[in-house]
Parts: sequence; C-alpha cells; structure tokens
Amino acid sequence: MVNKVADEPQLLSKKAGCNTHGQDSSYFLGWEEYEKNPYHPTTNPGGIIQMGLAENQLSFDLVEEWLEKNPDALGLRRGAASVFRELALFQDYHGLPAFKNTDARDFAQALARFMSEQRDFRVAFDPSNIVLTAGATSANEALMFCLADQGDAFLIPTPYYPGFDRDLKWRTGAEIVPVHCTSANGFRIYSGTAFSEPGFVSVLEVLAARAPLAADYTLDDRVHVVYSLSKDLGLPGFRVGAIYSSNPAVVSAATKMSSFGLVSSQTQYLLAALLGDKDFTRRYLAENKRRIKERHDQLVDGLKEIGIACLESNAGLFCWVNMSHLMHARSFEGEMTLWKKVVFDVGLNISPGSSCHCSEPGWFRVCFANMSAKTLDVAMQRLREFVQTCSFKAAPAALRRAAGPARSMSCPLAMNMKWALRLTPGFADRKAER
Repeated sequence: MVNKVADEPQLLSKKAGCNTHGQDSSYFLGWEEYEKNPYHPTTNPGGIIQMGLAENQLSFDLVEEWLEKNPDALGLRRGAASVFRELALFQDYHGLPAFKNTDARDFAQALARFMSEQRDFRVAFDPSNIVLTAGATSANEALMFCLADQGDAFLIPTPYYPGFDRDLKWRTGAEIVPVHCTSANGFRIYSGTAFSEPGFVSVLEVLAARAPLAADYTLDDRVHVVYSLSKDLGLPGFRVGAIYSSNPAVVSAATKMSSFGLVSSQTQYLLAALLGDKDFTRRYLAENKRRIKERHDQLVDGLKEIGIACLESNAGLFCWVNMSHLMHARSFEGEMTLWKKVVFDVGLNISPGSSCHCSEPGWFRVCFANMSAKTLDVAMQRLREFVQTCSFKAAPAALRRAAGPARSMSCPLAMNMKWALRLTPGFADRKAER
C-alpha cells in the first residue's frame, strides 16, 4: 500500500476540483436526502416524497401504448428486415438521414415538425437549422461555448433552474448575471406544457411578426432556441435535445461541438417513428396538457385548503408556492430553516426559492407531475399536519393549554424506516396508482 505524502499534488485538474459546479446548492442537497430515503407507497411509506423534480410522468401510458402498437420501431426492424447494422455504424453529426422506403424516419425533420405542432404551426422550423444534442443540458453548454469567451456573461431572469450555475458556467468559464424578477409578474416559463390560456408565445413568433416592420435590421441570426423532449414527452432518460438557430455560423460550430454529446442512432430511429406519427402527436399533446392541468389544479386546490397560496400559472410542471407566513423570520435564513423542517420533519423535498436565485424569501418551487395523484394526496396530508402544528405553536399560551397536548406529527427521517431501492415507482406501480 502506498502512503500519501502531505504535499502530494492533487490528481484532479483545477477545473474538476473547483466548486463552481453548484452541487452544494440546497436544491441538490435536497436530492441527496431524498435518495437516502425515497418514498414508496408500500415498501417505504414514511420516506421522502420527491417534489423537487420537474419531470413529467403523467402520460407514460400513451407512449407505452404506441410502443405496443409499433413493435418494429422498438425492435429495430423495418417490416421483416433488421436495421441493426445501419444503426450500429457511425452516424453523421446532423443525425440520421431519411431511411429508404420511409417518409417519416428522418429524426431532425420529425423533431422540427413536432416543435412546430407545439406552437400550433404558427412557426415553421427548418430541419437544416437543428443541431441534435444529448439533452438540453448539453445544448445549453454547447451554445455557451459557441457564443461566449471565458469571462463573458449572460443575463438570465430569476428564479432560474439551479443547474444553470453548473451547466452554463462550470466548463465554459462564462458568467451569469441574474435579472431579478418579482412575484408580481408571476415568474412565467414552458412551451409544450402550457395547459391554459394565454398559451405559449415563442420568441420566433415575435420575430416573424416584426419582420415586415424591420426589413433593414433583423435579430433572426441572434436568437437561438434550446429544446428537448424531457418535459413535453417525459423522456429525460433518452437524452434528446436540440439547438435551433438561423445563424449558419452558430449551426456550424454547434454541429462540430455536438460530437461530444450525440444522440444514439437507436434513440433517433425510435423517436423519429413516434414523432412522425401525426395522429399520435396530436392526441398526445392534447391529453398531456389536460393531465398536467388536472394535476396542477390538485396541488393548487390542496394547498389552498391548507392556507398556502400559489402564484397563478398556465404552464410548467411545478408551482411557485408562498410559505413565508410559516417562517420564523421573513429572511433567507428563515427560508432555509423552514426548508430543513419540510425536508427532514415533513418528508417533502421541495426547492427553496433562494436555490433558484429568487430575490424574495419565502417562495418555494413545488413539483407535481412526477408522482401519482395518490402520492400527491399523501404529500398534502403531511403538509396539512405540519401547518396545523405550526399554527398551534403560534397560538397564545393560554389557548395552547386549553387545547391540551399537541398532536404528534409524522417525522419520517427521525424513524428507523427501511430504505427503498427504487427512486421512482416502477411501471406496474405507476399503472396501478394512475
């Protein structure tokens, strides 16, 4: 065995060892606690419920139903013939070309049409302007490398996804300048998950509308769109993202950079077939929006009954929830104290607004689309008991004595619960709970 010398140099590079990746954020710390003790309705009912994950698990059955009806796509077959060898070979950076004897297997073309359909075809996307990447995270970083030199900064409205501090800054050397928004404007954001009016308006629509008035000056080549199928189709594990730009230089540079994060040929083949099915995409988008609205309303109504308000929203997989009245002090210190109670005592992993660089203490990001309706009911019951306990403690001493001893509250992490090995319910569990 080799003993380490005190002054032995670090094996990691400065970049790998630096702390600018943001993993020490309370957003990620909450995830760590959840992974130690994840909730499961039967094997670990006292575990932590994951409400910090903006993931769409509400329409898996629609995709699974399509897969059952289209086994060739999943089985890598075209009729009776196997396409394994075609997919196993090295692919072009631009994605799979159109397959022979097919009309909807060009993935970039199918993705471009799907992006247009989400915007009710008010915007047309040119497939040649799409650069495929391994998810939106890869797309964001590649775009930073294309546009910024080390030390350059980007303006980003708050509250924003905590992962941006890692994805945009860590390896690129770029900086983020937060543009602090307030709850007065609703912290608004998403496209395919817009479930009520006013619907999503793409910046590309705005550019198209102003084009006749600004023929001598255009911003088209300065606007770049990052997209993925993670939220809209609920497929974050497939790692499918894209950069869309009308700037040839950006497309060229991003295409070269995409070699560090390509989408597998098998994934492209499968999703080209799925997105090329116009009947499926039409039904999926409509039903998915209906389900998101239904689950959103369940959360909002449940919180309202408890006495907790949400910002009004018409899109997304989470709500901004105002819990400032439950804090011992209207400060970010008070926010963190409350967050720790909710995670460790109540067993709900929610994200404090400060982790998203929110400028107002007391706001929390609470996700609702990554769980069954029954699990959300459990979360609401836990929160109801917590609020009642908080209200009892805040009452005058004379009233507390008259009411008798406080009712005990479930404290999942304080008990010796058996840990579950799964982070999310399996397919059978989701189907049974739906």
